[in-house]
Amino acid sequence: MVKKENNETLNVSGLNEGVVLDHIQAGKSMDIYNYLKLDKLDCTVAIIKNARSNKMGKKDIIKIECPIDYIDLDVLGFIDHNITINIIQHDKVVEKKQLHLPSEITNVIKCKNPRCITSIEQELEHVFVLTDEEKEIYRCKYCEEKYEGRLRKQ
Repeated sequence: MVKKENNETLNVSGLNEGVVLDHIQAGKSMDIYNYLKLDKLDCTVAIIKNARSNKMGKKDIIKIECPIDYIDLDVLGFIDHNITINIIQHDKVVEKKQLHLPSEITNVIKCKNPRCITSIEQELEHVFVLTDEEKEIYRCKYCEEKYEGRLRKQ
């Protein structure tokens, strides 16, 4: 419980209905918040940074009071497929989901090839395809440019 200035209390320990994103690498919760566009949702979001973890040392946790279908699991899998998703109903974990690398992602990253059709056709979606699951390599669907950036730490 955290006391707010107007004497209201905010309970971040409990969640009646929603989703808990657990095992997030410490310090990555704000990146996930932004990529999932959680600021656009009309729901309560609690971010816990640098929580103690036996498994990871430190971790971040995001608690979201909204249905699971509001969250883009492909984006989450691309960012870090080691995150655990706990689905909460009536104050209890009813399901745990494990993520995987999505075979295709759309409008999450942009192609940096200046000759790619996506540079010319501004309204064209940026689609990347998983071409090497072991090495986690994605390539542009149109020009096959390799995505060099990393959203998650190696």
